[in-house]
Amino acid sequence: MTIHITRPEVEAIINERLQSGAFQDAEDVILQALRSSASQPHTRQTGKSLLDVCAMVRGLTDDVDFSRNPSMGRPVDIA
Repeated sequence: MTIHITRPEVEAIINERLQSGAFQDAEDVILQALRSSASQPHTRQTGKSLLDVCAMVRGLTDDVDFSRNPSMGRPVDIA
């Protein structure tokens, strides 16, 4: 089976998921989406679930350094 993605926003989402490192290939992204949607009713939600929000931000802070700044800061006069 061959699937053609024609909507740029769908391709962008697939590429974001691949870049997050949570999926091995586009087929894996689609398989996970199908599995998760099969367990949910086909009703339109007005808001996003916590899982959706976490999936959107996954991988955004991979290159951020959260280590402590070793500088001593500014001098404080305690008198």
